[in-house]
Amino acid sequence: MAPNATACLPPMKATSNGVFQKESPLDFALPLAIVQICMVLVLTRTLAVLLRPLRQPRVIAEIVGGILLGPSALGRSKTFLNAVFPARSMTVLDTLANLGLLFFLFLVGLELDPKSLRRTGKMAMAIALAGITLPFAMGVGTSFVLRATICKGVSQGPFIVFMGVALSITAFPVLARILAELKLLTTDVGRMAMSAAAVNDVAAWILLALAIALSGSGTSPLISLWVFLLGAAFVGLCVLVVPPTFKWMCRHCPDGEPVDEIFVCATLGAVLAAGFVTDTIGIHALFGAFVLGVLAPKEGPLSGALVEKVEDLVSGLLLPLYFVSSGLKTNVASIQGAQSWGLLVLVIFTATFGKVVGTIVVSRLCKMPLPEALALGILMNSKGLVELIVLNIGKDRKVLNDETFAIMVLMALFTTFITTPLVMALYKPAKASARPYKLRTIERKNPHSLFRIMACFHSGRNIPTLINLFEAARGTEKKQGLSVYAMHLMELSERSSAIRMVHKARNNGLPFWNKGMQADSNQVVVAFEAYGQLSRVQIKPMTAISHFSDMHEDICASAESKRVALIMLPFHKHLKLDGSMETTRHEFRLINQKVLQKAPCSVALLVDRGLGGSSHVAASNVSSVIHVFFFGGPDDREALAFGQRMSEHPGITLLVVRFIADPDMEGGEIVALDVGDRNDNTTNKESKEADQEVLDALKQKLSKDGSVKYEERVVKACSDTSNIVKEFSHCNMILVGRSPEGKVAANLGLNLKSDCPELGPIGCLLVSQEVQTNASVLVFQQYSGGSRPVSLEEEEPNDGAETD
Repeated sequence: MAPNATACLPPMKATSNGVFQKESPLDFALPLAIVQICMVLVLTRTLAVLLRPLRQPRVIAEIVGGILLGPSALGRSKTFLNAVFPARSMTVLDTLANLGLLFFLFLVGLELDPKSLRRTGKMAMAIALAGITLPFAMGVGTSFVLRATICKGVSQGPFIVFMGVALSITAFPVLARILAELKLLTTDVGRMAMSAAAVNDVAAWILLALAIALSGSGTSPLISLWVFLLGAAFVGLCVLVVPPTFKWMCRHCPDGEPVDEIFVCATLGAVLAAGFVTDTIGIHALFGAFVLGVLAPKEGPLSGALVEKVEDLVSGLLLPLYFVSSGLKTNVASIQGAQSWGLLVLVIFTATFGKVVGTIVVSRLCKMPLPEALALGILMNSKGLVELIVLNIGKDRKVLNDETFAIMVLMALFTTFITTPLVMALYKPAKASARPYKLRTIERKNPHSLFRIMACFHSGRNIPTLINLFEAARGTEKKQGLSVYAMHLMELSERSSAIRMVHKARNNGLPFWNKGMQADSNQVVVAFEAYGQLSRVQIKPMTAISHFSDMHEDICASAESKRVALIMLPFHKHLKLDGSMETTRHEFRLINQKVLQKAPCSVALLVDRGLGGSSHVAASNVSSVIHVFFFGGPDDREALAFGQRMSEHPGITLLVVRFIADPDMEGGEIVALDVGDRNDNTTNKESKEADQEVLDALKQKLSKDGSVKYEERVVKACSDTSNIVKEFSHCNMILVGRSPEGKVAANLGLNLKSDCPELGPIGCLLVSQEVQTNASVLVFQQYSGGSRPVSLEEEEPNDGAETD
C-alpha cells in the first residue's frame, strides 16, 4: 500500500444500489465500512475472550487483532486485502478511527484529575521522573543505532524525540486495569504505580507535542518553534476559559435531574473544535481533545452524562478501528534477517531495562523493599494506546519507516503482554495477617460486646431497607453498640469508565472505604454518612471493584480484615410492582453461594420487600413487627440472637414462633436438614440442648409490655407447617435459619421443591408464590469454623473497644 496508491483511483461512492443492480456492496464506502467494523469487532472480542484466562487487558487483543488483519497474517492474501481493506477505503477507515480516537482521548482526559497530580508525593514524582528520564536517554541512544542501520536518511531531531517518547511512555489506563486485575490497587505498589503513571501520562503528552512540532515538513526551525508556542498558547487559553464555562454548565445541571441535551452537544462540539484548532496549529487533533478532557469536571451529572453517551459507541465500536489501522501498517514480514531481529531484541531490552532499572534504583533509594521495587518497575513498563498514537504519527510524518514501525509495535505488544505474568510470578503481596478473633457469630456469651456487620449491596435499591435494619439492630442497651461496613459491590467491566471507579477507589485500601469523598460525589455515601451522623451507629461506606467471578474473595477477605461477625448479602431477586420476585443478574446468586461456602463469619441473605418503606425512618418513628420462625439448630439460634438484639429497640415488637413436631407426625427420626456443603460438628443431642437453653433464656426475658412474645405450634403434617408460616407471615420482617434442624423442617424440605437452596426450605417457602406476604426475609447461616465448633467465648476485654 504505497502512499500514492489512491491517487489514480476514483473516489468511492457512499452507498450502492444493491446486488440486484449488479453492484457489489464492497465497492462502496458505507457497506464496506460496515463489513470492516463487524469483522474487527468479532475478531477483537474473540481474542479478548481467549486472552482473558491470561488476565491480559483488552488493548492486547485489539493490537493483535489489528496485526492479524494486516499484511502480517490475513492481509498476506491480496484477494482478502483488496476485497475487505482496499487502498481507496483507507481514507474512510482512518477518518472513522481518528474520529473515535478523538472522543476517546477526551474520555482519557476525563480519567486524569489534575488535582491528584498536585497531591503526588515526592517519592512518586521521583519514580515517575526516573521512569521517563532513563528510558528516554536510552531511546536516544537506540535511535543512533537504528539510523545507522535500517533508518538511514530520516530526520535526526524528530527521530530522536519520537524514539525517546515511545520508549518512556507508561499507559495509565492499561496500568490501572492490570492493577485491578491483579488486586494490587490497594497495595503500596499499586498506589505508587498509579501516581507515577499519572505524572508519566502528562509528561508523555508534553513530549509528544514537542515531537510533533519538530516533525513538521517545514525546513525552517522557526516553524517548529511557532507550532510549539501556539500549542502552549492554546493550552493557556483553555485553562482560562474552559473551567469557568464548565462550572457554569454544572450549576445548570442539578443532581437527580437529566442533563440538558444542549450541554452535552455543546461539549462534544467543543471537543471537535479543539481538535480542529490543534490540527490547524500543526500538533494533532487528538491533543486538543485530550486537553479539553483534562479540564472538564470529573464529578457531577454532566461528567456522567458525557461518559454514558460517548463511551460505548466510541470505545466499543470506533476505537478498535484505530488498532486495525495500525495493524494494516504493521508488516512483521518486513523484519528480515538477523540484523533486524537483533534490533527488535535491542529495542525491547532498551525499553524494559530503562523503565525497570530506573524505577528500581529510585525506589530503592526511597527505601522501598526490592520485591516491591521490581514489581513497580515491571508495571511501569506497560504500554498502550498513547504508544500507538506516537508510532502512527511518526509513521504518517515519515519519521518511522515500515520496518522500524513494525519493530516498535511488537515492542509495545511484548512489554505489555509480559507485565501481568511477570508481576504474578515475581511479586506476592504480603497479606495483612488478620489477628484471630472469636466473635464471628451473632450468638455469643456477652451480647454487650461490639457487633460488627458488613452489609453488601449492588445498587441503591437496598439502601432504605439496610438503613432501617441497622436502626432496628443497633439496640439501646448495648455498651459498645453497632459498627457497620456498607460495601458497594461494583463490577470491573471492560468499559474505560471503570478506570474512573478504580481511580477513586485506589486510595481507599481494600475494601476501598473512602474517608475523604466529596459530599456530592456519591449519593450512596451521602445516605450512609447522614444516617451515621444521626445515630449512634459507626457506619463506614466502602467500595469493592472486582470481576463477579472473584468478588466473593474481596467480600470474605474484607470481612476477615475488619473482624466482622455477620456478612449481609442481597438476594439475587428483587421485588416487582405486582409483588412477584424478579431475577436481577445470575452472577449475584453465584456470589452469594460462594460467600456462603467460604465466609469467615456468619452470613445473612436479605430478601428485600421494603422494611419501613422507601426511605429512612427516624428512630422515634420506628414501628415494626419482627417474627422469628424457630425449628432448631445453630442457624435458627443465629436468627433468634439477631431478633433479640432488634427487640431492644423501643419501636420493635418481636414474636418467636417455635415449631414442635407432634409425636405421631409422619417421618423418621429427627435429623438436621442441611442445604449445601455445610459441615456441622454438633450432634443432634448437643444441638437440642443448646436450642432449649436459648429458648429458656428467651422465656425469662418475655416482656410485660408485649414487645417480646413467644408461641409454640405443634405440627402434625407438612401442610401444617405451611399454614402456620402463612398465618404469621403478615409482619414487617421474618428471620429464619438457612439449615433448620428437626423432623418438621426435614419433612418440609422433602416435600418442598426449592429453586433457591441458598435460602433453605423456610426461606424458599417465604419467597414462593404459595405465601403471599410483604415482609422482608433475612435468612441466617451461622459460622461453624469448618472442622471447628462455633466458639461462643468472650473476646479479650480490649478487643471490643478496638477502633476500626
